Amino acid sequence: MTTRPDRSGQPWASIDIGSNSFRLELARLSGDRYQRISYIKESVRLGAGLDEHGMLTEAAMQRGLDCLQAFGEQLVGVPRERVRAVATQTLREARNRNAFLARAEAALGHPVEVISGREEARLIFAGVARLQPSDKPRLVIDIGGRSTEMILGRGRKPLLAESFGVGSVGLSMRFFADGLYTEEAFRAAQVAAGAELEEALTLFRPELWQEALGSSGTVGAVSQILAATGQTDGRITPDALRWCIAQCLAAGSQDKLQVAGLKDDRRPVVAGGLCILYTLLAQFGIKELLPTKGALRQGVIFDLAERLQPRGAQDPRAGSVTELQERFGVDTAQAERVAAQADKLYRQLVSKPSPELQRELHWAAALHEVGMLVSHHDHHRHSAYVIAHVDAAGFSTNQLQRLAALALGQRGGLRKMEAQLVDARLLDQLIALRLAVILCHARTPVAVAAPRLERDGKQLTLHCPKSWSGEQARTRFLLKEEAEAWARTGVLALLVA
Repeated sequence: MTTRPDRSGQPWASIDIGSNSFRLELARLSGDRYQRISYIKESVRLGAGLDEHGMLTEAAMQRGLDCLQAFGEQLVGVPRERVRAVATQTLREARNRNAFLARAEAALGHPVEVISGREEARLIFAGVARLQPSDKPRLVIDIGGRSTEMILGRGRKPLLAESFGVGSVGLSMRFFADGLYTEEAFRAAQVAAGAELEEALTLFRPELWQEALGSSGTVGAVSQILAATGQTDGRITPDALRWCIAQCLAAGSQDKLQVAGLKDDRRPVVAGGLCILYTLLAQFGIKELLPTKGALRQGVIFDLAERLQPRGAQDPRAGSVTELQERFGVDTAQAERVAAQADKLYRQLVSKPSPELQRELHWAAALHEVGMLVSHHDHHRHSAYVIAHVDAAGFSTNQLQRLAALALGQRGGLRKMEAQLVDARLLDQLIALRLAVILCHARTPVAVAAPRLERDGKQLTLHCPKSWSGEQARTRFLLKEEAEAWARTGVLALLVA
């Protein structure tokens, strides 16, 4: 689909919080035309700050925070809804990521979303497909600091996207930590990379694609070396990679490696990147890898622009929700009843609701019964687990956690939700969802005269219509229990009138 022309002239911004580098890109969109306004890249090496316990060191976190604060200053004047920051493998791994994310959002001035490996791959392909269009079936590879993404696609459609836990930073730290280059270290690193990537051999076999493209960091750095030294015009071949490795071995160490086109910020990770590249070309029969124009940061901007189309017409998250409903056999009529009722209640609670929070509530209602496929008993707990752990295109890990929290809190006692109830935005969503589930408990259309919800500080009053007859006795009973559950929390009081 073609994105509608953006007549506002306002810029879009993406922040890519990678394992090796942080990147900020500002651009304007006009239909299919992409105009970069500015691009900043800082070598932060966040992934190098993961200790043996999977914890980010304070020094690494501070490097990241300083960079994000500087990025935040560049974002002054950019509408908040046009800014998106995504974090990748290092923050997928870090055990103390939540502590860092809280500080990162304060430094940047915008939320930071952790995305799954498959979602990262999907966004990479979105950037490549839009900036370098082709109808050929193609393989796109992105070697990051701690992960490698591989995508098989055609046109703008990714057909298969996977992420593998090997990257230039991680491999360099493991096999070249002392900065020395030996044949034994290169062989060991290539074997390790091959072991991680071996499971992809069938999925991305050569007969499935006609061209191979490389995106971003490692590929770009090696391409620059090859062009600067005259080995190739920038395309990456097995022979050219063997020449690069030979230069490393001749130098003996990263400090002594002098080769045209090699930037200082790439020096500590170039050996690991070369090993992954050579392994990929050898194992997957890639005769040449062409550097691309697009990358994750552009894909984030294109994806964000599609989300903000009227009524989210191209929002991939809506398609993911529909797919999950089908996969888990959700009663869609009931889900839609709950979603409609929750939306009405939410708009009574919040005078000017955020469209994004409204969408979240709708999706939580659409998926609140996916756990029924596992068991009707405690299905809300099964729903929460499924939502929190599923790969769903368009959703960040953060947002899936919010939807999972809403699914968990849809029914039953509220003690399990104590940590989440301090979030005022999620609290309003949760109230609306719980009451909607109760009002729709009979799995039939809600009475024409539905209850009305009023707020007065921490006092909520649910006004039940006088026309309700004895047929609503069960609903009144459930609402009374709901009021008692909220009273036990001390967070708010619910009065059923």
